[in-house]
Amino acid sequence: MGTIVENPERVSSAEIIVGIPSFNEADFISYPTDMAGRGLSQYFSDKKSVIINVDNNSPDGTKDVFMNTPTKVPKIYISTPKGVKGKGNNFKNLFEAAVELRAHAVVVVDADLKSITPQWIQYLGEPLFSGFSYVAPIYIRHKYDGSITNHFAYPFLRTLYGLRVRQPIGGDFGFSGRMARAFLSEKLWNENVANFGIDIWMTTIAIARRFKGCQAFLGAPKTHRAKDPAKELGPMFSQVIMTFFDLMIDFEYLWKDTSKSLPSSIFGFGLGLTENPPEVKVDSNVLHQSFISGFDKYGEIWEKIIPSQDFIEICKTRSQSTNKFYYTSDLWARTLFNFAIAYRNNEIPRNRIIESMIPFYHSRILSFVNKTGDMDVKECEDYFEMIVRVFESEKDYLIKRWDEDQKKLGHKLFTF
Repeated sequence: MGTIVENPERVSSAEIIVGIPSFNEADFISYPTDMAGRGLSQYFSDKKSVIINVDNNSPDGTKDVFMNTPTKVPKIYISTPKGVKGKGNNFKNLFEAAVELRAHAVVVVDADLKSITPQWIQYLGEPLFSGFSYVAPIYIRHKYDGSITNHFAYPFLRTLYGLRVRQPIGGDFGFSGRMARAFLSEKLWNENVANFGIDIWMTTIAIARRFKGCQAFLGAPKTHRAKDPAKELGPMFSQVIMTFFDLMIDFEYLWKDTSKSLPSSIFGFGLGLTENPPEVKVDSNVLHQSFISGFDKYGEIWEKIIPSQDFIEICKTRSQSTNKFYYTSDLWARTLFNFAIAYRNNEIPRNRIIESMIPFYHSRILSFVNKTGDMDVKECEDYFEMIVRVFESEKDYLIKRWDEDQKKLGHKLFTF
């Protein structure tokens, strides 16, 4: 049994699509569906539009809730076959639908959004009718929300590819029909991309393939089911990191020749907003314990991956108490770079490399929490900017070590 499609209004073409990927979102999907319909009616009334729920055959009734939500805009339900899950697989169905319907613009919003307004559809969609092919979101988030974005995806992506995209895995995007065709033609597609790796894959492809991108300020703090990064990591961490590292290998020729970062265009504005993102609580003790126990579990792997000078500095942190724990951002940047190099080298099984990164990721969040306890959203954002500039200043280190290891490995890099 293949892809399941329900198209009761027999939509055969659309200029703009709003896609809502989902799995078991019956409790939440009605609200973003309603807002999508209002946004399309209000801001794109002159264009043929459709809302598409791309689903993973949810057994909880997601389809029925979606299809029964009243909208003036027609709706299509598309599902992967029974048993086939993954956010990326939902996106692939959306790319194919965009091509088949000859859409000019596609806007994607998360199914669990509580803060979406009709303006989100406007802000993510309008740039696609003004010469842009990819639109990433900007919204106010709690300083401890989006930890994979803040401590990995944003600084690393900006350092490598030179474009400042603050929310590269934000979950809410816009892309052109041309971009959808480009996504379908990419050679890298694996289980990680088919799941939570999809967001970083899309953003990286858009930048690396030189599509014209921008950011859209969505005008409200993002409200969805926020998670404690100490307790709810799940498979997302490994899928995002492995996808990023795979792309880093593929696009080596590009990022090694990118010397500085530049701001991207921004649509919308954030003036006059109150800083009230929903609170994210972090269990510092769990973070600290994860890192300390990591020495026993992964110490031998860490020693192989991290050069001795930095590893000595890391070992010194073992004596720090939970509420005093801290290490510098340059050490974090070099540690991430060294994990990327180890992943490329493939001398240690890649899944073990990523697994052994988790305690480090926890230690970085703890270090950040201890540093920013009294900071508000804006102060934190200024601090993030300083951190990313530290990452950029360490890029020469990354290239030097990357090239040195490549020479040492020699022909082994090209064996399959």
